[in-house]
Amino acid sequence: MAHIQYLTQIYLDPGVIKLLGGECERVGMRKPLVVTDAGVRAAGVLDQALRALGDRPHAVFDGTPSNPTEAAVRAACRVLAAERCDSLIAVGGGSSIDLAKGVAIAATHQGALKTYATIEGGAPKITDRVLPLIAVPTTAGTGSEVARGAIVIVDDGRKLGFHSWHLVPKVALLDPELTLGLPPLLTAATGMDAIAHCMETFMAPAVNPPADGIALDGLARGWVHIERATANGADVDARWQMLSASMQGAMAFQKGLGCVHSLSHSLGGVNPRLHHGTLNAVFLPAVVRFNAAADSIRREGRLQRMAQAMGLASCDDQGSEVAEAIRTMNARLGLPSGLAAMGVAPDLFERVIDGAMADHCHKTNPRLASRDDYRAMLAASM
Repeated sequence: MAHIQYLTQIYLDPGVIKLLGGECERVGMRKPLVVTDAGVRAAGVLDQALRALGDRPHAVFDGTPSNPTEAAVRAACRVLAAERCDSLIAVGGGSSIDLAKGVAIAATHQGALKTYATIEGGAPKITDRVLPLIAVPTTAGTGSEVARGAIVIVDDGRKLGFHSWHLVPKVALLDPELTLGLPPLLTAATGMDAIAHCMETFMAPAVNPPADGIALDGLARGWVHIERATANGADVDARWQMLSASMQGAMAFQKGLGCVHSLSHSLGGVNPRLHHGTLNAVFLPAVVRFNAAADSIRREGRLQRMAQAMGLASCDDQGSEVAEAIRTMNARLGLPSGLAAMGVAPDLFERVIDGAMADHCHKTNPRLASRDDYRAMLAASM
């Protein structure tokens, strides 16, 4: 059965941050907690958002870590309670937006955060009591501003997914001018995250033709513009295109993701210092090759359709051209050549495989991976 659902208000254009105050009024936010990180504050982007709020009462939490944690969720909840805030605005990358979603749950639902994790059967326990959220992304990668999910490292060290339509932000303000100061390497890593979302959700076997179309268009936009955005951070059009690709990947991944994310979620939990988008970029070639043998991939010509969106002349049944194009793009963007260059050693493989097998993305891959399969993908990504 196809399940197709799109729910939120999205504004994409230079200057749309100016709509923030009016959107707070429309949604009914009286005193929001603005969730961000120290880097966004230091770059002056937070100030732009606060100016757009005008004289609306608010509080700020700027302690978002590079990978959101349950401890940071608790810290933000303490500020929210002390300041008597009734809502949330996330200004930042996927980490700030996901942290805000964690706060939206934790501030209104009892028990440990892991109670509401998808692999713990917690998704149905997330209710409409969650705090309303407006998302203002400052990177073009995760697409969390339009997604129903969040990824948080819980207290036991696992990097878990939380999924509910109640978590979709009420409004997403995608302003490319807020991304102009993003450094080249972070532009590349977050951009490849968006491309990985578009590709992996397109390969997922769930039936959702609109999501497939959105993912392919997002892939085409991201693939053409990521080098421009990385080379010239002031290119507003390239930044606009990458924000669109990011948003489209997340709109589409309601189909599910797959082994790329099973591996990156798991390894990111083992070593939270590793950047999620960079891991996705490194794992993507090996997973494309693994998925090439899936019946749905072959029957529906999905490798060829991705190759066409990427402007490739051809693609064999093993996915070699697509995988090699990704590897070459990573190199051109200055991303690590593999896991070894990121400091990952083979002695971590079994722990990573344990987490990947339990991850919520494991079963939505078009081809179910065994431990040996994951071991081979890790080795190929070294």
